[in-house]
Amino acid sequence: MASVPSRQAPIVMVIDFHHARGPEIELCFGEDGTDPAAENDWSLLPFMALSDGAHMSTEEFSYFTLRRKETATEPATSLFGISCARQIDSNLLLYRPSDVTRSTVQKAVVVITDSPRSLGQLREKLSIVTSAWFAQRDFSDIDILKKFRESLVINLNKDETSKDQNLGLSLREMIHEFKYQTLVLFKALLLQPKMLFFGSRCERLCMIQFSLVSLIPGLINYLQDCADPKFESYTKTVEKPTTLKTSDRSSLLAYMGLPLQIFGKGSMFGPYTPLQQLDLLADDGTKSYVVGSTNSILLQQKDRYSDILINLDEDTINITSPSLRNALALSVADRRWIDLLTQIINDTWDEAHPEQPKTHGYIGSEEFIRLQFEEYLLALLSCMKYHMELNSFNAGDPGRRSREQLEAFNIEGDPALEFNAEFLAQWQNTSNYALFKRLTSDALLYSIVEPRHPCAGGLTMDDVQRRLSQQVADLHLDERVRESREALNRHISTGQRKVTTAFNNFWADIETMREAQRKRNEEKAPQSQRSSIDKGTSPPFSPSDTASVHSTSGSSWFGGRKAPSVDIAQAQASVSAAGQRAGAYLNSWSTWASEKRREWQDKNKTPSSPSSVTSPSTPTLAGTAEQSDPPERGRRSMQASRSEDSITLSRSGSRRKRWSNIFLRRDSGEYGSPNRKDDGDGSEFDTANPRSQLSNEVPVHDDLSQPAEEPSKEVEALAEAQVSGGTTENHTNTTTTTEALAEQPKPSVKPQITIDEKDTIAEEPASTECRNQTEAHSTAEQAPHS
Repeated sequence: MASVPSRQAPIVMVIDFHHARGPEIELCFGEDGTDPAAENDWSLLPFMALSDGAHMSTEEFSYFTLRRKETATEPATSLFGISCARQIDSNLLLYRPSDVTRSTVQKAVVVITDSPRSLGQLREKLSIVTSAWFAQRDFSDIDILKKFRESLVINLNKDETSKDQNLGLSLREMIHEFKYQTLVLFKALLLQPKMLFFGSRCERLCMIQFSLVSLIPGLINYLQDCADPKFESYTKTVEKPTTLKTSDRSSLLAYMGLPLQIFGKGSMFGPYTPLQQLDLLADDGTKSYVVGSTNSILLQQKDRYSDILINLDEDTINITSPSLRNALALSVADRRWIDLLTQIINDTWDEAHPEQPKTHGYIGSEEFIRLQFEEYLLALLSCMKYHMELNSFNAGDPGRRSREQLEAFNIEGDPALEFNAEFLAQWQNTSNYALFKRLTSDALLYSIVEPRHPCAGGLTMDDVQRRLSQQVADLHLDERVRESREALNRHISTGQRKVTTAFNNFWADIETMREAQRKRNEEKAPQSQRSSIDKGTSPPFSPSDTASVHSTSGSSWFGGRKAPSVDIAQAQASVSAAGQRAGAYLNSWSTWASEKRREWQDKNKTPSSPSSVTSPSTPTLAGTAEQSDPPERGRRSMQASRSEDSITLSRSGSRRKRWSNIFLRRDSGEYGSPNRKDDGDGSEFDTANPRSQLSNEVPVHDDLSQPAEEPSKEVEALAEAQVSGGTTENHTNTTTTTEALAEQPKPSVKPQITIDEKDTIAEEPASTECRNQTEAHSTAEQAPHS
């Protein structure tokens, strides 16, 4: 057993990140009158304390190793440092030095000790002190740091050196994340390759390395040679154990050759290694190491600086060497052993407290895991010792035991082959195996610990089932199916909502259109009802009926509307009569126009006739007596066809015909003075031969200077009345003298002719005197025709 060196007092330092010079040592609290940084050439300490990417976190921890040079009283050894880096806004400082030019101030408080066993306790204390110092917002006040260093010196002598204080990440978390690859890393540590750990979080990066180192029993207490590949004090000072006390665990482990010295000559351990130490890693004297880095540059040069790359951000292990890959392949017994341990961890896993099993029992705890790895390592050492005896016997070495001596141990075959023969072959070439062989040269380890793999045996059905279940669990099918099922349910529910919303909107639009259509129908219904009443021949509604219609139109049209009292037979008869009258009117108009055209032609041929005297500018219409026989027969035939329906129309038309003749003869100059005034209405004739109303409304074909216009309703009514009157009246007494006609007084009230919507011509009532005068004129006008 190697001697335990004397303890060194802790050192407290402050590392500041200068904007121009980079990280540098600002303060150092050690023994009075000493400067350990200058004495030991710790120029890379600031880069180790402030890790790459530390500025991205509010608080970040870094673990590293330092070399302490040989002194007159102490040999060269390794020291262990832990730093807590924080940053603060420079505007929040109560006193801002002139050299602070950046927006933030970044500093780290470092504690350097001679053993990594106390780093777990220092981590909690350092975090509290650093937070309190930054909370002062005045870095010139360093009293809290001085008191912190004094407390560390007082507690140094109280620490128990024999007690194992395992520092590192929880082994439960490590196995839960890496599963069977945890055993791969453990066996790789024994082969001493170049192991490079990479991760963006510096504290987790360092902790997992300490966890892996702590799996070798007792190694955490003997790391005095890990800081420099040149150190080999443990190999020189360790002594071969000569006695064994089986009741003492430390004695048993020492007799078995533990701890295996992984970090000796040509090897180093750097939990966090900055880029400034790459030259040391690439040196020819550095054969193996376990280092960590947060800089991704090493990922690009992984083939140069690593044999095994462990990427903690992706939880992957990359083995570059094919021979090393074959040696680290797990045997059937190895895989069975780690799968059983992983199953125990998973069965007792607690998300809220991953560091302890949910059963709060011993199975699955940290001590249980360490004991399982210790049992595995002791079985490996025992099997390896028996394997060496078998090989020496087969080689014929006379100094070794005979076959009878070996058979006395009742060991079947070579149990070391359960650990992978390729692994055993490469392990025999390492420095830690050479030290183990020297320390256990005469020890019968297989007589103390059974040389048998903890899970020895061939491949069984249980192994296959366990392997398949583990592979299925690694695929996370349940999580994927659950996620897919949840995504599918979300899509289905979303689709249902969309379809329901679209259908509801569509139905609401239809209902809106129906409501608008119903309102329009209700608004149009009273109008259509009034229109049908106005156009019908039945008597209009009484006031009571109208009131009832308006009272019910505001509610339901079909439910509350009162049916109009209209005689359907009478309405049909009225429509038929109106159609016949309209046809008779059009026929009489055409007949009358042809007769007048023929009269004009006759008068132009006989200018000596009194009736042919016309005005130079106004054509004169001839009388109806000079018409030819065919038109007269046509009129009589038409008069016979509508004699049943037009009695009233014939009577009124006779009167209009007589008035029309009077106006025509007046225009033609047959009456007296053109400037004669009528007493009835006060109208005057200013011209000698003014145009009549008919001549103004209906232009003749001889006068091409005036634009043709459609005859007004009054002219059409007069023409119909004249035609009708001419066909029904007796034409024998149509001649009268101009003097007798002039002596007749003009009626005081002019006949007013109105045409309603049903094409019925109605004459406004006139006075009895006017009617008598009209009949007298008609008699005088019809006399010459006889």
